[in-house]
Amino acid sequence: MTYSAHLNSFARDHLPGPDAMPDFRLKEAGLAYPDRLNVVSELLDHWVEQGRGEAPCILSAQGRWTYGELAAQVNRIANVLTAMLGMKSGDRVLLRSANTPMLVAAYLAIMKAGGIVVATMPMLRAKELSFPIKKAKIHLALCDHALVDELEAAKALSPDLQTIVTWGHQGENSLESLIAEASPDFQAVDTSRDDVCLIGFTSGTTGEPKGTMHYHRDLLAICDCYGAQVLKAQATDIFIGSPPLAFTFGLGGLVLFPLRTGAALVMLDKAPPDELMAAIARFKATVCFTAPTAYRAMLGKLSDHDISSLRICVSAGEHLPLATFEAWHKATGMRLMDGIGATEMLHIFIGAPHDKIRAGSTGLVVPGYEAKVVDGDGQEVPRGTIGLLAVRGPTGCRYLDDPRQSLYVRNGWNMTGDSFIQDEDGYFWYQARSDDMIISSGYNIAGPEVEASLLSHPDVAECGVVGSPDDERGMVVKAYIVLKPGISRDGSRSKALQDHVKADIAPYKYPRAIEFVDNLPRTETGKLQRFVLRQRAQGKTIGDDLLPEVEPVSLLPKGWPRPHGYSNGMMAKGRLIMTGGVVGWDAQGQFPQGLVEQTRLALQNIVDILAAGGAQPRHLMRLTWYVTDIEDYLSQLRALGQAYRDVIGKHYPAMALVQVVRLVETKAVVEIEATAVVSE
Repeated sequence: MTYSAHLNSFARDHLPGPDAMPDFRLKEAGLAYPDRLNVVSELLDHWVEQGRGEAPCILSAQGRWTYGELAAQVNRIANVLTAMLGMKSGDRVLLRSANTPMLVAAYLAIMKAGGIVVATMPMLRAKELSFPIKKAKIHLALCDHALVDELEAAKALSPDLQTIVTWGHQGENSLESLIAEASPDFQAVDTSRDDVCLIGFTSGTTGEPKGTMHYHRDLLAICDCYGAQVLKAQATDIFIGSPPLAFTFGLGGLVLFPLRTGAALVMLDKAPPDELMAAIARFKATVCFTAPTAYRAMLGKLSDHDISSLRICVSAGEHLPLATFEAWHKATGMRLMDGIGATEMLHIFIGAPHDKIRAGSTGLVVPGYEAKVVDGDGQEVPRGTIGLLAVRGPTGCRYLDDPRQSLYVRNGWNMTGDSFIQDEDGYFWYQARSDDMIISSGYNIAGPEVEASLLSHPDVAECGVVGSPDDERGMVVKAYIVLKPGISRDGSRSKALQDHVKADIAPYKYPRAIEFVDNLPRTETGKLQRFVLRQRAQGKTIGDDLLPEVEPVSLLPKGWPRPHGYSNGMMAKGRLIMTGGVVGWDAQGQFPQGLVEQTRLALQNIVDILAAGGAQPRHLMRLTWYVTDIEDYLSQLRALGQAYRDVIGKHYPAMALVQVVRLVETKAVVEIEATAVVSE
């Protein structure tokens, strides 16, 4: 690592240790960046110096900025940050905004001034915003005025955040007023290529969000690998898309790639399918980045919009179903460029160039990266065999002070958590997220494969497939389906869809359970939240039919500390009493050593919570155990059984066992959820 320009060393101090880092392979990727590197000099100032300052850069509903105008705006904001707001190099600055030209300018200004950007999704609430503020020790935030309320509420929860500056209004202290007199000249801070310039937080769907740290060199690496050698855009292109810039898929596709190429980019503060298509027509966009769901939604609206200017369509963020690929190709003549990336890797690392696309395949490893399919021990499996995806290259995982680094990086390889098959020609075929594999009667069934089959039926608009607990088979395939308008929901419809899947793929993969729904849970970026469907399939969601009888109340035993993640006790006043996420800690928040003693204490905590809700162990109807080490659990069944009998007695409700990688409370090795029904 080269000498850092950061006066605030927080980021470098909290990087993973050298032994925990992935194997970064810049030389093997053919990448050579100077020791002193500020990415904004390369992405923006370079073009002005080359005489392209008058070239169009950012297009929006409010007008357009040239490369020169953007550079001047970036410099003014950088001067305000350093001279008026006290930002030092290495400070983290939070950004909160929809996709707007000002967001792009602020993003680049922070990095040019040696700061570290922490961009957040516009839909996050105060509690969600407070997490990155605390984790990254953020003192300063720049925010669109329309979104400031939740950030102000987060400030009350986060004493680190001291200053919020807003734009989009005419207030005395608005960002516009501050930059009005600022100089349009600013010398980029002489940062190291290995200085952190971005912390991207994951969505947190598998626990606390993780802060992924990326260097100045990383932002260029994805441009020079995927951007230059797979996407192959040109300076005459106009980029457009829907993903927020807080999502690294959006940052790369809508800002970094066009700036590295000298192309123009369109900023849309709202980009649902109708507005995205209208903007494609208005701005004559040529390169589109969005999720498979959006492409599928656009299919029915093609006659209403002229999107003939498009020549490249990139799909990522979630698996691209074959049915969507084929339907888009048939309707438009364009083949979607599928790809898989990760916040940890910054952007796409598997995706075929346009002339090498194979329908249904995610693609080939991006030049500069290596990828392989391995077993649980990290050994490469034979071609054509399902296994876990491992990847390494010029970018990789660096979690901000997080023990989960050792789970993602193993022996220098990044373990993405995806199951793939690699064929003899080197193409990678997505199967599922590793935790989306459904094991039913000994068969491994990939939920996305069943989804793809269902989506090929003309009645299906959207669907999500997960495993549902079953006493006989362990799990059965369950499909949550949104039907197209005018299609009736009845038993014959379910059977027709089941028969369709049986005829399309191996019959044992068909959904034995089907539930018709009005919509599916999705993230702000359009990604299907299968974990929500899994919770619903496991009966963890209180149905509307119970709500009139039950008033949910959050409850903690007296004197207990506030939990870091799930509530340690949740009760429902009425007949139904539920506890969620009960771990084995005492009133001081301490954990005993060992699975048996933690289990004993967790069970006692359940008894205490039940008592507070007016229930006893004999009222238990179901227990769900989450353990981090299944072998430890199985080897100590006798001792665990004795602990159970000591605390609960001879009451044996229905039980389920789930192995997880980790729990929200990092010192916990077991978590138990309980449901009791008081009938008297």
